Amino acid sequence: MSFDTIIRGGTLVTAADTFACDVGIRDGKITALGHDLGDAATIIDATDRLVLPGGIDSHVHFAQPSGDGIVMADGFASGTRSAAFGGNTTVLPFCLQEKGQTLREALKHYHSLADGECHVDVAFHLIVTDPTEHMLGQELPALVEDGYTSLKVFMTYEGLALSDRELLETMSVARETGAMLMVHAENFDAIRFLTDRLERAGNTAPRFHATSRPIPVEREATHRAISLSELVDVPIMIVHVSNREAMDEIRRAQQRGLRVMGETCPQYLMLTEKDLDQLNMEGAKYVCSPPPRDVASQQACWEGLQQKVFSVFSSDHCPFRYDDPQGKLAPKGRTSFRWVPNGIPGVATRLPILFSEGVVKGRIDLNSFVAFSATNHAKIYGLYPRKGTIAVGSDADIALWDPKRKVTIRHELIHDGSDYTPYEGLEVTGWPVLTMVRGKVVVDDGTLVGSKEHGTYLPRAKPPAGATIP
Repeated sequence: MSFDTIIRGGTLVTAADTFACDVGIRDGKITALGHDLGDAATIIDATDRLVLPGGIDSHVHFAQPSGDGIVMADGFASGTRSAAFGGNTTVLPFCLQEKGQTLREALKHYHSLADGECHVDVAFHLIVTDPTEHMLGQELPALVEDGYTSLKVFMTYEGLALSDRELLETMSVARETGAMLMVHAENFDAIRFLTDRLERAGNTAPRFHATSRPIPVEREATHRAISLSELVDVPIMIVHVSNREAMDEIRRAQQRGLRVMGETCPQYLMLTEKDLDQLNMEGAKYVCSPPPRDVASQQACWEGLQQKVFSVFSSDHCPFRYDDPQGKLAPKGRTSFRWVPNGIPGVATRLPILFSEGVVKGRIDLNSFVAFSATNHAKIYGLYPRKGTIAVGSDADIALWDPKRKVTIRHELIHDGSDYTPYEGLEVTGWPVLTMVRGKVVVDDGTLVGSKEHGTYLPRAKPPAGATIP
């Protein structure tokens, strides 16, 4: 058997196993695993390297409408480039349905932004903001059949938040069609109430963003989302969980046999609300929702990973430039935290942080790292086994890691469209040194070598009915 590429001499890691093995690749697929595979046009020496499935980040925002005068820092070209530098080979950004717009209209526009602009592979989640009878009854079921098999709903934000009735109606369609439903769980009315009180008292600095969205706001919405999903009997994913109280709601649901999953993110392991309390507007760099909490909440989120309450670890990459009137320093944002663009960059730093803080420090093992970074994403969102593992027949999406390389995170290493990273100066151990997408090297030792035309769009399957969700 002849190969285009052989990755030789590395330690192969999947979500289940760790072993010494060479990888034979032909026509973008993994076609052999073993030793003494012979020769190939290209031999990649993986001695002293870990050979891992390429990361899948199932929660990123690219080129998303963000309000009047506000521009998201990353389109598809820069966002997928940054993803590749961070060892990722597939990302799942969100296609936002604006009010009065059909989902198909939104998708047509979003595809036009992505076509020919992706260094890695992409698939789209659908954000449902206008659940009309026509959309729920005809448009959405047809799109699920076309391979758009995941939906996101919001319980907060002006123009995005759905009422409980709208949530139930959307959940019902997800159940009928087999789509996976993601929920941003924060109580919109509670946030508005607290925000109005803070502003009346003159408390408008970025640090009060965290004050306006305390833990009970997230806990209550998480409980309500789970209760509504139980009424409809539909699986849900509670995204970007930031604290023990919300995590415990998910744990209790799982213990009762409900199909409820959780996701957490680097900001809830590494940042705290104190990061928002900086001079002038520096705290705006850390404004995201839910906000970073405290050290006890960080520990709780680690426990959620260790105990598998959380199924996936995502970045929630939502980048804005800091020193930019169309970004974090928007004129209205200077008047109140309410108007500071909401989100932080993180697609390139997600995996180095989890590897260094998790694997190297003994909090999680290598196999769990692969599950949280790739395999579970693929299984939950209909990409497995094409993506998310190293197996014969799977796409040759591979990241080589130097597990001992020490790197101090600097924005110049990130290669995104923002002008800062929240993790500037953080030293990590373990770094992706090569990223391969479908058999083609995209990033090699800190150098971009792949084309932005290489990434492709991925229609997805539905998770098998009744399947065990990781």
